[in-house]
Amino acid sequence: MSTPYAGTPRLPGPARHRAGSGGPVATQPALQPPAETAPGTASAGGGRDRYLDTLRAIALVRVVVFHIFSWTWLTIVFPSMGVMFALAGSLMARSLSQRGATRVIKGRVRRLLPPMWVFGLFVVGTLLYAGWHPSRHGGGITGIVSVLNWIVPVGAPPYPDPAAHPWGWLDSSWADQAAGPLWYIRAYLWFVLASPLLLRLFRRAPWAALALPLVLCAVCSTGIVTIPGETGEAVTDFATYGACWVLGFAHHDGLFRGIPRYLTVSCASFMMAAGLWWASGHLTSEGWNLDEIPLGQALWSLGFVTILLQVSPSWKRLPDRLARFDPLITLANNRAVTIYLWHNLLIMVTFPIIDQAWNIPGIDRFGSELDASYSVLSLVLVWPLLAAAIVLLGWFEDLAAKRRPRLWPDGRTRRMGRGTARTG
Repeated sequence: MSTPYAGTPRLPGPARHRAGSGGPVATQPALQPPAETAPGTASAGGGRDRYLDTLRAIALVRVVVFHIFSWTWLTIVFPSMGVMFALAGSLMARSLSQRGATRVIKGRVRRLLPPMWVFGLFVVGTLLYAGWHPSRHGGGITGIVSVLNWIVPVGAPPYPDPAAHPWGWLDSSWADQAAGPLWYIRAYLWFVLASPLLLRLFRRAPWAALALPLVLCAVCSTGIVTIPGETGEAVTDFATYGACWVLGFAHHDGLFRGIPRYLTVSCASFMMAAGLWWASGHLTSEGWNLDEIPLGQALWSLGFVTILLQVSPSWKRLPDRLARFDPLITLANNRAVTIYLWHNLLIMVTFPIIDQAWNIPGIDRFGSELDASYSVLSLVLVWPLLAAAIVLLGWFEDLAAKRRPRLWPDGRTRRMGRGTARTG
C-alpha cells in the first residue's frame, strides 16, 4: 500500500555477497485480522466453519512466502488481504447481529491491542535503548504524541529508517520492516469502528454499500481527488478493501444464496478482468504487484473473494484430503495476530543466521549455490522462529480474548480430552 511504513523495502542478502540489500520484500501483511484470534468462524449451523479457517491459514502462509521471495504473481494468484478483510467483515456482521455495537467494538479492540502492545514494547524499547528519541520524528511534542499510535494505532506509528540498533548483526532497515505490517492493524481498527454504520447501510442498500468503496477508490486512483498525508493513506486503504469487508456482510447475511452461481461468477470474472486491465496500464517499479495498484487490487480482490464465498461449502470438519492439516490450520487461526505481527521481523532474523554458514570451512566452494538458496533457507528457518514466537508470546492473544492461556493451541489437546471423556 501507499503508507510510509507499508512500502516495499529491501531485506539484506548474504553478508559477504550483497551490496546493501537483497530482493524486495513487500510489507503488506496478512494476516490476519485480530478478530480471528477467536477459535474459529462459526458456520450457519453453529461451530467452526473450517472452509473459512482454511482460507485464513492459506492467506497467512502466502503472506510469509511473498515477504521472503517477493513474487509479485502471488498477489494475483491469491489476494490475501482481500480474503482477510472479507472474512473479518463476515465475523463482524455476525457479532453485530448478536450483540450491541458498543460491546462488539470493545471486544474487537480488546483482542487487537494487547498483542500489539507486546510487539510495540519490543520495537520501541529496542529503539529507545539504541538511542532513538520520539521527538526527532515530526519534531517536538508532535513526535512524542505520535508514539501513542504504538498504543492505539489510529495513525502511522513513528520509527527511524535507517534505525540504530544494539546488535551489529541486524540490518539497519529492521524498524521499517517491523513496522511494515502495521498499516493493516490501522485499517482493521477503522473498519471495526465504521462497521455499525456500514452494516446498517448495507442492509438498507446492499449494492450501494458494495459500490461505495470502489467508487471512492476510482476517484482517488484517477487523481480526481488527492488526499495527502496519513489521511490519504487511510482513505486509500478503506477504498481498496472496503468492498471486500462489505462482501463479508453479504456472505453472513446469505446474499449469495439468492443469486444464481453463474451470474455471480460471470460478474466476478468481469471485475477481475477489469482489475488486471487497469493494473496493466499502471504498473509500478514492482511490476504486477497489485499491492501497489489500489484500483487494480480492489477490483481483482473483490472478484476473487466473491467466487471463494459463492463456492463456500461451510465445512464443519475438513475433508479427508485436508484432515492431516487440521492442527496447523487450527494453530494458524488461534495465533494469527502473533504470526502476522512478528513474521516480518523474524524474516530479518533469518538472514544473519544464514550468514553464519560462511564460517563453515570449505563453504566458499559452494558460494553460488548458497546465494541461490538464500531465500529458500530463509523460508525454512522462519517457521521454527515463528513457532518460538507462538510459544513465548502467543498466549497474549488468549489473555486479550479472556481465555485460558495456551502455549500451542492446535486443537489436539481439546480433541484428546473429549475422546478420553467419551471412553471413560
